[in-house]
Amino acid sequence: MTKRVPSVSVSYASNGSSTTSNELGMRPMQERAYERRGEQYLLIKSPPASGKSRALMFIALDKLHNQGLKQAIIVVPEKSIGASFNDEPLSNYGFWADWHVEPKWNLCNAPGTDNGGKVKSLGAFLESSDKVLVCTHATFRFAIDQFGLAAFDDRLIAVDEFHHVSANPDNKLGAHLGGFINRDKVHIVAMTGSYFRGDTEAVLDPQDESRFDTVTYTYYEQLNGYEYLKQLDIGYYFYSGSYADDILKVLDPAEKTILHIPNVNSRESSKDKVREVEHIIEALGEWQGADPTTGFQQVKTPEGRLLKIADLVDDDAAKRERVSSALKDPAQKHNRDHVDIIIALGMAKEGFDWIWCEHALTVGYRSSLTEIVQIIGRATRDAPGKTRARFTNLIAEPDAAEQAVTEAINDTLKAIAASLLMEQVLAPRFEFKPKKPTSGPQEGFDYGDEGYDHSKCNVGVNEETGKYHIEIKGLAEPKSEEATRICQEDLNEVITGFVQDKTTIERGLFDEELVPEELTQVRMGKIIKERYPNLDEQDQEAVRQHAIAALNLTQQAKQLLAGSEVVDVGSNEPKPNTALIAGVRKYAMDVRELDIDLIDRINPFSEAYAILAKSMSEDSLKQVAAVISGKRTNLTPDEAKELAMRAVKFKKERGRLPSISSQDAWEKRMAEGASAFVRFKDEGRYD
Repeated sequence: MTKRVPSVSVSYASNGSSTTSNELGMRPMQERAYERRGEQYLLIKSPPASGKSRALMFIALDKLHNQGLKQAIIVVPEKSIGASFNDEPLSNYGFWADWHVEPKWNLCNAPGTDNGGKVKSLGAFLESSDKVLVCTHATFRFAIDQFGLAAFDDRLIAVDEFHHVSANPDNKLGAHLGGFINRDKVHIVAMTGSYFRGDTEAVLDPQDESRFDTVTYTYYEQLNGYEYLKQLDIGYYFYSGSYADDILKVLDPAEKTILHIPNVNSRESSKDKVREVEHIIEALGEWQGADPTTGFQQVKTPEGRLLKIADLVDDDAAKRERVSSALKDPAQKHNRDHVDIIIALGMAKEGFDWIWCEHALTVGYRSSLTEIVQIIGRATRDAPGKTRARFTNLIAEPDAAEQAVTEAINDTLKAIAASLLMEQVLAPRFEFKPKKPTSGPQEGFDYGDEGYDHSKCNVGVNEETGKYHIEIKGLAEPKSEEATRICQEDLNEVITGFVQDKTTIERGLFDEELVPEELTQVRMGKIIKERYPNLDEQDQEAVRQHAIAALNLTQQAKQLLAGSEVVDVGSNEPKPNTALIAGVRKYAMDVRELDIDLIDRINPFSEAYAILAKSMSEDSLKQVAAVISGKRTNLTPDEAKELAMRAVKFKKERGRLPSISSQDAWEKRMAEGASAFVRFKDEGRYD
């Protein structure tokens, strides 16, 4: 029996546009990036499978031939991804040059260590007249340590999977890139499918980030423009006992699946990964031996079907290498029947390309949101006959009797944060505008059957670009160029910081006395200030309002449309595209007026709690709530200060201070904060 999995389900138009090439052989994302090829610092934010590697080839060739750069150095996080930059006969598809890497300069294929012979090779390349080199992040870091920044002057540095970089001074690659930007003698192209990090560190220092021109291609554009894939479902499922006993409730042998088993150090692991794989294989059917050519395990299901299972967990390096090579066999890329299920632990994530994957099933919370986004990307490739794909995170229910209950609760909260973030990533792009007497319809947007109404806040949709034009009364507008860029390009990064904030998500889910503005205004406000300290107060508030509007409108849309959050895994009928598209318009029409105060009064986590309550046993839910409420503390000095600042703003607007006896919960909370601020100040708690 397959399990009903709480999930966000999004359907797409499948209009084929994102896989159609222009006369130069470029798909839409590549064309968009190529238009910006003259920029010195370029950041490409685009989902897995959208063609970032080839986009870089086009840009690099132009920089080498037409912009006077000496060489291009392509830097990837691990050796296997180096294959993405193998030779490509681009002229066959209409481009004016081919992409070629001399075999000796693809250091991902070279023997030796990152800080030994490969660094020497990179040094030799810098002295040569050849044009392109591919190496790992590690080799590149060691080479800079050895040769210095100046050795790379007048060259293109292209960094793939850019989210591996961090603004933290301990991150060597981030520090080196900061040095290159300060020196200002190289061009940099940075590429990522997830411009955020699981550890909440900023990828780039805000000052450095502002130097980059950004090309954004959204999941919505990518999936809407596919030819075959019409629906993507994302959910999590809780289990108790051993996951291997419950696995077949979510693993459908008829679906092409990548199964990531838990890390041996995680609480979901039995500590015997080999036995776990054996148990899964036994549960699927009767073992028929290993294929001598590919090394795939062959299993006969009770229905008589022969499954081919690639085991990448095996400790025998020779066996694992044979299986890995069989998976990468270019001759089998378009053969749907080559393999049915891939079982992996640390492999088959970033950069792994199996277009037929329909289900990415992950056991246990992974180390970061970035990793989850990368794993989901394994299932979002377009392939003939593949109309639906899904990601399921299988998580052990917290047990208050366990010593590791805190860790278990943290994993649960992180899984919810990942789900919230992915809902945001999959949504169309919101373009928020304040409702004014002079407001009017924007060209290319459909405002529904009734058309644009000058008397109310409108929601317009441009299906082609995947953009929403949403009018909100009282919305603050960004004034500076940087704040405008953040509101247009970086709202998902802001929301990531918010949903990853432990205090925020704990209170949002389990604090029954919560006043939502404490999260939407105070916590989000604090995150914006820390992330963008160089913005003035007005711009910080504009970014805060735009981010909370994006998050809360997505959540309200999901909540409004019954059935969109629960997907019957056993059914193959695609549901109408309601979860995130029509829902926003319906919500805007249902409320009397869409204003920012109304949006601030919504708890962003209320719908996530409703889904949690459906998926976790009542006892576990109560235990989690009790543990979290037991940790609750009174106001911190920082929170009191933030509330006091909100109280000052309240006084400017209303001509009086907030009242401690007010019936309005938020006004009362501001008054409490102002009072606590005075007390902390008297106690000398502020510098």
